[in-house]
Amino acid sequence: MPQFKTLDHADVAGKRVLVRADLNVPMQNGQVSDATRLERLVPTIKDLAAKGAKVVVISHFDRPKGKRVPEMSLKPVAQALAKILGKDVTFADDCVGDVASNVIGALKGGDVAVLENLRYYNGEEANDAAFVKQLAALGDVYVNDAFSAAHRAHASTEGLAHVLPAYAGRQMQAELEALGAALEKPQKPVMAVVGGSKVSTKLDVLSNLVTRVDVLVIGGGMANTFLYAQGINVGKSLCEKDLADTAREVLAKATAHGCEIVLPQDAVIADGLKAGVGTAMCLIGDVPDDQMILDIGPASIQALQVKLAKCKTLLWNGPVGAFETKPFDEGTMAIARTAAHMTKKGLLVSVAGGGDTVAALNAAHVSDQFTYVSTAGGAFLEWLEGKELPGVKALAG
Repeated sequence: MPQFKTLDHADVAGKRVLVRADLNVPMQNGQVSDATRLERLVPTIKDLAAKGAKVVVISHFDRPKGKRVPEMSLKPVAQALAKILGKDVTFADDCVGDVASNVIGALKGGDVAVLENLRYYNGEEANDAAFVKQLAALGDVYVNDAFSAAHRAHASTEGLAHVLPAYAGRQMQAELEALGAALEKPQKPVMAVVGGSKVSTKLDVLSNLVTRVDVLVIGGGMANTFLYAQGINVGKSLCEKDLADTAREVLAKATAHGCEIVLPQDAVIADGLKAGVGTAMCLIGDVPDDQMILDIGPASIQALQVKLAKCKTLLWNGPVGAFETKPFDEGTMAIARTAAHMTKKGLLVSVAGGGDTVAALNAAHVSDQFTYVSTAGGAFLEWLEGKELPGVKALAG
């Protein structure tokens, strides 16, 4: 991962600081329904404000595709951010031009403003040089605190870093340091747990991880494809049979790199995925033709706990069962609690990410007990795939 400057290196007193945040938060009835991303932005804003910066927050919201869509305005998000910060936040009805310039011009050191949705302009997603110039005219310093948007080479995530002094915000710094500790300079042995429904969506992740970790646990519907590839009947479970050859290639690559692949030993089965359905337990290999594998069984849970106890680092992306529907959450919950317990005792560095994973950790009430939980989604996945993230690379100059 490239070297980057943090706010510790930034002289911002009296300066206009453009902070690229991710204010693309869930909304219901015009109100922010999950403020996690706003809460994680607070340390950067408070740090800059305390140093006397004029803090100007910029972000996209949804996909207006270059048009001014009132329902995609950042105004209600700015109001929610003000409540979380406990201070006034000025809102500018545009992100470039005189409207934005006048709002910023009225700011004093320590003040905060939010500019309107960047994606009201096509130049944002096109990383258009003229749009970058318009944005840069509004600031003296650029801070990127949106790792979740760092996989996009947009004007505000990549372009600005080349024309203004660029720094990583506190959330970006925390994310990069956590990811570096998990995969680039980890304490070994390293275990990765990769789950989810389809192998096809995580082929690049698996292919990269088998060259980087000591133990790779494959769970969820993905595991069924790997079992099928080894000639094991998976009944009517979700299975991408056309990817059997690909699964065998991943297994061969893991062997070549000394990575142990762990698949379920037993399973919780049912005739369909629905609440209140009758369930049974069986060994892998004994799944009836009319049944589905919907979670790992007790022997698999115990085996994973034993292996995890020998590891120093855990990287987790994706549940190992259909955790949204009880009782098929037990495998995922057990791993989450074991990892949290080890982390709390200082025995494990635990880094998790991905929407379903975050939801599972929240359901297990252990999110705050992991070393780091990423809310970055696509950027987290591309990092797992070993891809270079334009927004991160740009911070290195």
